Amino acid sequence: MSDLSELLPDGGAKAERLVLRELEHRTDVELASAIDLVTKAINRCDGVEARAALASVQERLESHARLRHALQMPQFTTTVDLAAYLQQLCRSISRSSLEGECIALSLLLHPLKMNSTRCWLRGMIVFELITSAARHVYRGGAGAIHLEISVTGRSIACCVTDNGSVDQSQYRKEGSNIVKTLAAHLRATVDICVGSNGGKAIVKLPR
Repeated sequence: MSDLSELLPDGGAKAERLVLRELEHRTDVELASAIDLVTKAINRCDGVEARAALASVQERLESHARLRHALQMPQFTTTVDLAAYLQQLCRSISRSSLEGECIALSLLLHPLKMNSTRCWLRGMIVFELITSAARHVYRGGAGAIHLEISVTGRSIACCVTDNGSVDQSQYRKEGSNIVKTLAAHLRATVDICVGSNGGKAIVKLPR
């Protein structure tokens, strides 16, 4: 699977890619506009507390902008390193949503060159798994999520573990359908196991 057209209905792939990119562009413009407005407000503000609060909003918006950039569909088909891509993506996820909740995200990645579209789809799976885990991990400095990518001769395993507590039915409602849909396009298997001692999600993809 070397191109996104294989993931979309016949005949509509090019048009849907153009629409998606246009929507992404418009969202980027709106985010940039919001950041600019907050920056101008900071420059006009005299109060120390108000300036600090606005600066915090600005930093949060910029973090979301960086995350959106990391999640954007690749415009061209190239060869990229999965580990480098996931490091950048996870850094953006941490800054935009985990650090503020005192949730630690650790990584153990395996360097692997692959098609940019397949790499992006794996990134979307990782994003959904981490986002789901972040909804129920412990807060107050004790939250922990770990991402590990391991490679064997025939498969690539993506494993996300956390120290949260949630029942299986609740976890399944939190983004697992998106993960399964993305995994199906990559001919991958999904195994999710959660309980009082934490959660583990493993997605195995053929090389």
